[in-house]
Parts: sequence; C-alpha cells; structure tokens
Amino acid sequence: MQTLRLYGLKKCSTCVKAMDWLEHNGVPFTFTDYRDHPVPPDSLRAWADALGGWEKLVNRASMTWRNLPDVRKSPATPEQWLDLIAEFPALVRRPVAVDAEGGVGVGFSEKRFGERFAK
Repeated sequence: MQTLRLYGLKKCSTCVKAMDWLEHNGVPFTFTDYRDHPVPPDSLRAWADALGGWEKLVNRASMTWRNLPDVRKSPATPEQWLDLIAEFPALVRRPVAVDAEGGVGVGFSEKRFGERFAK
C-alpha cells in the first residue's frame, strides 16, 4: 500500500488537525513542510491542473494574499504563479493531500477525509 503524501506547514493548525485525523484513523502518510522543502514546479503545475486551476491551489483569502500589492494578485502565466508561490509558499492552500493514484485535494474536513481515506 502506498502512503498518502501530505504537504503543508508544520505549524499550521489545519495541517495538524489533518495529521491527527489521519493518525487516529490509521491512514499511513508522509508529511512535507513546503517551507523547508519547496515543492518542485512540475508538482505545483500538476496540482493546479488536477484541481482545475491556480485559483484553486492558492488561498486567496489568506492574510499573505491580502497583503500582496494589487499588481501581484493577477498572475497571467503559470510561470508567474510559480514565482509567486516560490516567494510566498504560505499561499498554497493547506494541506495538499496527494494519494497513491495521484489524486490531489486541498484543505481539511473530517467529512471529506472520511470519504476519501477511511478504510
């Protein structure tokens, strides 16, 4: 059985809740803090494609986003999105969960995790 890959920030309360849920429900996973280990651009592109666009991958309600100058809030190309994420990794929604089949999901709710990962 391949392990679920979870990406986020180790001090993020939502990531902690997701990891607690996975541990409590016996779902094996690995966790990568993407501040310590930046996600490769090809993976970010694949996540954005799987989710239906960069807007679904980036948390535009975050304080980090709101503090950006308006001119930075309209990336027009994947490269501009990648540059923005490289500069501000906290913009990526948390957590990102990548399953063994390559399915990608963002955020945490007990209901969604139960539907997706419960044994």
